[in-house]
Amino acid sequence: MPSDSLTLTDNRTGKTYELPITNGAIRAMDLRQVRTGPEDFGLLSYDPAFMNTASTISRITEIDGDRGILRYRGYPIEELAERSNYLEVAYLVLHGELPTLTEMDQWVYDITHHTWVHENLKKLMEGFHYDAHAMGMLVSGVGALSTFYPEAKNGGDPATRRLQVVRLIAKVPTLAAFAYRHNLGLPYNYPDNDLSYTGNFLNMLFKATEAKYQPNATLERALEVLFILHADHEQNCSTNAVRAVGSSQVDPYCAVAAGVAALYGPLHGGANEEVLRMLAEIGSKDRIPAFIKGVKDGNAKLMGFGHRVYKNYDPRAKIIKRMADEVFEVTRPSPLLPVALELERIALEDDYFVSRKLYPNVDFYSGLIYQAMGFPVEMFPVLFAIARTSGWLAQWQEMRADPEQKIARPRQLYLGSGQRAYREIGKREEAPGGR
Repeated sequence: MPSDSLTLTDNRTGKTYELPITNGAIRAMDLRQVRTGPEDFGLLSYDPAFMNTASTISRITEIDGDRGILRYRGYPIEELAERSNYLEVAYLVLHGELPTLTEMDQWVYDITHHTWVHENLKKLMEGFHYDAHAMGMLVSGVGALSTFYPEAKNGGDPATRRLQVVRLIAKVPTLAAFAYRHNLGLPYNYPDNDLSYTGNFLNMLFKATEAKYQPNATLERALEVLFILHADHEQNCSTNAVRAVGSSQVDPYCAVAAGVAALYGPLHGGANEEVLRMLAEIGSKDRIPAFIKGVKDGNAKLMGFGHRVYKNYDPRAKIIKRMADEVFEVTRPSPLLPVALELERIALEDDYFVSRKLYPNVDFYSGLIYQAMGFPVEMFPVLFAIARTSGWLAQWQEMRADPEQKIARPRQLYLGSGQRAYREIGKREEAPGGR
């Protein structure tokens, strides 16, 4: 009997099955041979929220949650955040290797010269109410891009795929900046091709009456690092949405719009906003002990700690914490920072949290940085979406090239009524007490 297999005995029938183990996993379809009889569909695995189910083989991002490791294509996130920039990391995530000097020059040129969007998209943005949420506007804008590039439906052609990838990475910041300016009632700023990727984004956000906008170097670099940290993160909710929608072979604009929609939720892209609300409710360091007691009693929730994957200190959180110090040197110090630092200190020393492996995650400090840079909380998930676009597209490309992938169609366990006879409306019994 091979050692790399699982022996399974069905106690209903007494039959024994041998299932091969490959890369630490069994194939769910191998369970279908486990039947009680010829009319039995076969054994299913039941796994709400994919807690222990691998839906794909990927070579993009590696996470070891127990050891607090995050790597893009094998490169530690710490090295990339310290030594690289976002467009270089985006190239790495998408192509599998770091670019040569020639490849990087061409990549930056292509992205830079696709940042403009059709004027009709401005009209789409102008149609939203003045206080429309920026994420709702971004979902609509990204989806609308598909109508401007109908050739994008030909996802089987590598050249066509590459062009859409370039367009999306280039244009999502432009749409995001338009949404920001729309909420403030300000005229839209057009891209400036002389600036870096993040510098141009800051220009489209904050340029006022100056002839040439020059971004603050510290804030420009902080945004680079934050974008790098959020570029990809394995099979999370929004990435799974991109893959599931993309499996129908829809164009990448619609697939990425699905990712933006998933990121809209407070449990995903809106988590750092919840951290700020928590810190504001605490208000001061002297109220932290009472808050901690409330968490332990089940009357309060500690936001920004713990993660589905990480059971150690989120490596991205360590980088962001250092970055916060640099940002606060050039912006107004956040009054919530002392509260955050003290809350982190107490939580990391308290057995209640340590035993539950509740360590700070990427959301704990990122909201404070965004707030210090002048972003309203509604823009936080939008910034996340800009950075994650490269990861979504890398995952979409990988899915399209994987011969094992088919249109996503999970099974279900049906526990509803069996067959029932239809009764005419006048012959049905009224429910007791009405409805």
